[in-house]
Amino acid sequence: MLRSTLLAALAACACNQPSGLDLSRYEMVDLSHAYSPSTLYWPTSPGGFTFTPIHVGPTPAGFFYSAYSFASPEHGGTHLDAPVHFDSAGVSVERVPLARLVAPAVVIDITAQAATEPDYRLTVADVEAFETAHGRIAPGSIVLLRTGWSARWGNRKAYFGDDTPGDASKLHFPGYGEDAARLLVEDRQAAAIGIDSPSVDYGPSLDFVVHRRGAPRGAPNLENLTNLDRLPPTGALVFALPMKIEGGSGAPLRAVALVPLRR
Repeated sequence: MLRSTLLAALAACACNQPSGLDLSRYEMVDLSHAYSPSTLYWPTSPGGFTFTPIHVGPTPAGFFYSAYSFASPEHGGTHLDAPVHFDSAGVSVERVPLARLVAPAVVIDITAQAATEPDYRLTVADVEAFETAHGRIAPGSIVLLRTGWSARWGNRKAYFGDDTPGDASKLHFPGYGEDAARLLVEDRQAAAIGIDSPSVDYGPSLDFVVHRRGAPRGAPNLENLTNLDRLPPTGALVFALPMKIEGGSGAPLRAVALVPLRR
């Protein structure tokens, strides 16, 4: 099902293009934050992003050369959660099928709700209202939840709702509700779910039930996304390709979207 959905989406992109996909018909939207020493990580993370020069400057032969080493925990910045993150039988990063990472996107907007309730969770009624307006979510879609939280990126207290070092017990930010997550990953058979906040589970969560709903179904999570306001509710094609870490429970993610231009 996932493969057929992906092929249909690519065929739609390439329709009326005898030479293939015409990228001039699309806007490319970057959905990832850059990595740097200021990148935000989960409060209990043992460290952050480090970027160390190996050599920067002229070589003995006279030409310029630069090279660096970097290190990062898996779960920080814009990243992917592999199913094994919350399911012992789940696949690790390098085994996530490409059909779950390249797929048509639907974007559900809860910015209004989150603006008045930081701990808002997507409800089944929200999903049903979206489908009334835009049609039933097709199997194999990447479902993205727009909360508006990416505007807070860079400010730890505003983004997480708390900035106590090493403490994840006082967080406040929006996410998916359990029933909505069940509907999306089980009934609608979403390829993946994503969000522009720190986690698909809302800030006060202690049981991470949304992670635990999706992982056994093979659905990865895309977290700390950005620029979801530049995507339409339907019609975009998302490429969410993580660093291919063998055995990884997560990985840094470069996600981009192709958005059809209006003619």
